[in-house]
Amino acid sequence: MAGRYVPRHTSAIHPAAQAEPTSAPTADGGTSAPTAGTATAAPTAGSAVAGAVAADPEAAPFTTGARGNAAPAAGGDLVASAVEAGTTQGVASHLFPAEAGNPAEDGPGGTGPEPTRSVPPARTPGTGTGPGGTGAGRGRVHAGPGHGGTSPWQTRTGPAHPPGPGNGPGRPRSGADTGRTRTWRPPWPLDLGLTLAPLRRGPADPTFRPAPDGAVWRTTRTPEGPGTLRVTANMAGGTVEAQAWGSGAQWLLDTLPDLLGAQDGPEAFTPRHRLLATTLHRRPGLRLTRTGLVMESLIPSILEQKVTTNEAYRAWRLLVRQYGEPAPGPAVPGREPRMYVMPDARTWAGIPSWDWHRAGVDGKRSATVLRAVRVAPRLEEASAMVPEDACRRLELIPGIGPWTSAETVQRSNGAPDAVSVGDYHLPGVIGHALGDNRDADDTEMLRLLEPYAGQRHRAVRLILLSGHTPPRRAPRMSVRDIAGL
Repeated sequence: MAGRYVPRHTSAIHPAAQAEPTSAPTADGGTSAPTAGTATAAPTAGSAVAGAVAADPEAAPFTTGARGNAAPAAGGDLVASAVEAGTTQGVASHLFPAEAGNPAEDGPGGTGPEPTRSVPPARTPGTGTGPGGTGAGRGRVHAGPGHGGTSPWQTRTGPAHPPGPGNGPGRPRSGADTGRTRTWRPPWPLDLGLTLAPLRRGPADPTFRPAPDGAVWRTTRTPEGPGTLRVTANMAGGTVEAQAWGSGAQWLLDTLPDLLGAQDGPEAFTPRHRLLATTLHRRPGLRLTRTGLVMESLIPSILEQKVTTNEAYRAWRLLVRQYGEPAPGPAVPGREPRMYVMPDARTWAGIPSWDWHRAGVDGKRSATVLRAVRVAPRLEEASAMVPEDACRRLELIPGIGPWTSAETVQRSNGAPDAVSVGDYHLPGVIGHALGDNRDADDTEMLRLLEPYAGQRHRAVRLILLSGHTPPRRAPRMSVRDIAGL
């Protein structure tokens, strides 16, 4: 990131929310500055995940299908058996043999044959899977009981976008559909803006949008299908009002409390520094969100590896608008362009290499996404695991390292202790705030965070919200544009 901090978690929802600096990942799953003048080769889609285990064909979870696409094999599941047995070494190499070179963690190389078509495979009603998420609105609300729930990942049933008035190709449904509704009263002070800020991927995120009336709209792909969620805070009544549309509407309403921090435990956090104590006092409504959905956080985190935040946001925006589907429900009042639901796993796997290239995504990152989406149902199971086990499962995929897995479980699992080790800027920010050392590395950062073991991610968020960051200096990093190469 070029000499200044570009906030990934900037909250346009709550006026008091401070922007949190983000960073671009390093080859270890963290972030780093791109090398100037380096031409990046165009990525190719359809990398051969198969490369079956010749000695034990029953253990290979995939076999190579036509045009390099991976088809399920009739054997066991190496990811499941490895995680259950507690042995992960060597599993990834069997699941995803390197097609070329030696892929480094969070930056694998090698791709397979390109698909022959430039559009995603046609969606058939009743098929397809993919992740999603939820959103919320402005202000703080107080007091009252609530409940939440989770749902295992399952294949979507029924058409994702049923026909109806105003629901033609590329157009959202008419606002006459009020959808499903729910009113929930959180039993604690809740700041919706601070809680949901990490779910927004840039100011033009097509899956997340604040409305002029203070509501927040979020599109998602749930286990039951795509859905749109609108959430507002009733300041006077201390309640949260939610509306949802689409086949995933009921799932979104059922999991609303978890999204707003029902499973978070901030009472376990004890500030050991004056800076954190002051910030916690000023931000009593901060909760750690838990979406219960892995792929919606994993794919954007992979796109953020080793590039500036603006590059990653642009790639996410272009790919979702081109390959996603129009969001169910009415259009957001006074906001253009329209919102979209992120593509399902099948569609991600069908994106051709030239469209990854036009979006500015190099071959290493696109290959990592392709490897991940081919085992999307198994990765989605990580949302029900403890964060440490969830990270281990995610890191079985070549190209996913500690930085990417931490960034994912912070959102999907609400992990309070997941630290983004390998981040380009974070060690300097933590070192400056807690040790007056802006040149701190990962080792020094972890040492400074030791008093907050079990709550280190919450401590990091409070530091970023405090605004106590190192002074900016040096020229900004230039943004690469590989689309013209």
